[in-house]
Amino acid sequence: MIKKINYRETDFFKKDLKKLKKRFKTLDDDIRIAKKNAIELFHLHGIDNQSVVLIPKSGNEQYKIYKMRKFACRSLKGRGVQSGIRIIYAYRSANETVELIEIYFKADNKNEDRDRIDHFLKNQQ
Repeated sequence: MIKKINYRETDFFKKDLKKLKKRFKTLDDDIRIAKKNAIELFHLHGIDNQSVVLIPKSGNEQYKIYKMRKFACRSLKGRGVQSGIRIIYAYRSANETVELIEIYFKADNKNEDRDRIDHFLKNQQ
């Protein structure tokens, strides 16, 4: 049986994405590629290519919170996976679900929004 990850986007993520797509036109395609080359490699195949890291002291018994640090954005030519775009997501292994929580450009925000992560986790109870 082929394992497959179910992806969902929070309203916060959709809002972030809509704003960033005005600056980075290739984001939809870049995210599709990143899901396959980072998230699925890491969670389904156990291959750690240093793209995804667990955020310490976050998550609960259902969800673990991860940050995708290596994200290739074709709109940022010449930067490769060091584009500065980060994706924060929650992974639930029980049903192979990824909830996309936040996407940001590191030049705009230095770190993930911990309040948003806490809000997401609180609403999953």
